[in-house]
Amino acid sequence: MAKLYFRYGTMGSSKTLNLLAVAHNYRQQGKDVLLIKPQLDDRFGVQQIKSRAGLEMPADILVKEDTDLLELDYEGVDCILVDEVHFLSPAAIEQLRTISIKKGIPVICYGLRTDFRSHLFEGSRRLMELADSIEEVKATCHFCNRKSIMNMRHVNGVAVTDGPVVQLGAEEAYFPACYHCYEMQIAAAPVG
Repeated sequence: MAKLYFRYGTMGSSKTLNLLAVAHNYRQQGKDVLLIKPQLDDRFGVQQIKSRAGLEMPADILVKEDTDLLELDYEGVDCILVDEVHFLSPAAIEQLRTISIKKGIPVICYGLRTDFRSHLFEGSRRLMELADSIEEVKATCHFCNRKSIMNMRHVNGVAVTDGPVVQLGAEEAYFPACYHCYEMQIAAAPVG
């Protein structure tokens, strides 16, 4: 039976690089891989899935709020890979679950677990509830050598706790941090 996988990690943990390596391996074996990402992630171009290491591939499907993943044709697809899955709605996650069961296609999702305020993204929450396999893609804290578990938003290196939950960015806007360093940075941040 095909499974629904959730591979999560903090910013900078090479989640997208991992996704692109998996896609490459499937394709090297002559297998058909379907690449999916949310349309709102346009950091590297609307269609592109790109790692900060420079590797990239075009997405086959861009998911919008009204996209019904169950209506698409999956004939001949051997694996579905989803980037930035935390931005998907719980309904889209449920559709991915259904595809893995009814179509017998493994669905491997990559994304963040929590936002910069340490709250679960809705898509991630639903994956934590439904995934057959949950795996952490590990990275180290920007400030020390502990394992990072937090996504600290910053402006010019100074921690911030306000602003919209969805703000696209990479190193220029977020640092991976362990909980200790996250708390220390937040406590030292200017108020207001």
